[in-house]
Amino acid sequence: MTILWSKIQFHCQHHPDSIALIGQDESYTWLELSSNVIDVSQQLKLYKNKVVAIYAENSPAWIIVDLACRHAGITLLPLPSFFSDQQIQYAIKEAGASAVIHHNNDRISSLLTLTKTVIHPLDFVFSTLQKTAALLPNNTGKITFTSGSTGQPKGVCLSNKQQIIVAESVLEATGLEVLKHLSLLPFSVLLENIGGIYTPLLSGGSIVALPRQALGFNGSSGLDVHTLLKTITEYQPNSMIVLAELLTVLVSAVQQGWQAPKSLQFIAVGGSKVSPTLLQQAQTAGLPVYEGYGLSECCSVVSLNSPEQSQSASVGKPLSHVTVDIEDNEIVISDSTFLGYINEPPSWLKPKFYTGDLGFIDDGYLYIKGRKKNLLISSFGRNINPEWVESELLASGLLQQCVVFGDAKPYCIALVQPRNEASTDNDISLLIEQVNQHLPDYAQICHWSRLESPLSFANGLMTANGRPKRDKIEQHYQLTIEQHY
Repeated sequence: MTILWSKIQFHCQHHPDSIALIGQDESYTWLELSSNVIDVSQQLKLYKNKVVAIYAENSPAWIIVDLACRHAGITLLPLPSFFSDQQIQYAIKEAGASAVIHHNNDRISSLLTLTKTVIHPLDFVFSTLQKTAALLPNNTGKITFTSGSTGQPKGVCLSNKQQIIVAESVLEATGLEVLKHLSLLPFSVLLENIGGIYTPLLSGGSIVALPRQALGFNGSSGLDVHTLLKTITEYQPNSMIVLAELLTVLVSAVQQGWQAPKSLQFIAVGGSKVSPTLLQQAQTAGLPVYEGYGLSECCSVVSLNSPEQSQSASVGKPLSHVTVDIEDNEIVISDSTFLGYINEPPSWLKPKFYTGDLGFIDDGYLYIKGRKKNLLISSFGRNINPEWVESELLASGLLQQCVVFGDAKPYCIALVQPRNEASTDNDISLLIEQVNQHLPDYAQICHWSRLESPLSFANGLMTANGRPKRDKIEQHYQLTIEQHY
């Protein structure tokens, strides 16, 4: 029996009528949670040792399916709603999924050719797929795809045991005994999966699992602030996980008179670089915010500040389950590395993971200095490879040059140089609109400006081999870039 299931059975026996899961229209006691997990796992038993995908919004049913797949020995593939159609199709094919669990007449229904049966009592549609061959490391319990720094994200394979080890470590770091957690991020995001499902369950607490609309979200970048604040106030959570953009909203709300619930004891923030100024503003506003750091390839959380151990500008001390070293200024992780990437046996069971992040350790605290590669991470935590977006914009031939920015920002902007000076702003806008239709919403270009003059080696904005010097361009066009935000 696994550690998580043992914990669930313990809570089921000692307080069976206490609420474990809270949804928009329903809730589940520990006894109901246990019986539903067993029921659904029996319905899924034919898919033992196979991959099953899930595409759905946050709800108690999502959690039950997740636990049922663990119980039945099924590898679960969560599909993020912010993926483009092409990315979803790619993830399903790459993972060799045999079936997908979703809702009737949803996006998946029109995207794939499906054979449907209904899972009772969760009102999900269970659709079989034409499985393609896929190579997975042994003991793969979950596959999490990166948020797509390029058009084809990688599938990260994780064991069920590792996920619980990380969740135990997170719970230990928070210093909280019992958590009532409000999930603001999608369960398809590994961070919320670990910190928003397994961690509260291990604590014997409860999870508030609501659809995006109930939280005020519309897509990956739209937000009804009033609805979000009302929901937080109504459910009185002890903990939440937020990205930098959401933290900005909460700080602004407090500054304008909103009072955060006194129940709030721990707000974890991560996913991208967080401004020290913003963290200071959050502390001044009385928000219990603690910055952390993690990667999918390390099963999410690696380090985390806490009420007992916190250092400004750091991402906290490494958690108890992991070892962090610095090699040539690069952060290197061991003791908590992933099983490997789908269909890439050379990546399997590596003892170390080289993160690509530059950093250092001081007095036990980890500090991040930057990234070795030009990967943008939006303030919503989405990974974006600027070269990918730029290549899409340059493909038509209308543009001679294009540089995309958006690191730690809510959306991407572009600086462009048309091949023909006679090209109008309308021509460029139409091109960007057309390209945006084929990009996931987090990578779309929301604003753009013309370059003052073509980038060149002579003006110091290009390398000798024709690559843009991004830091120099950002410095030169700092005012123009900031005006777009």
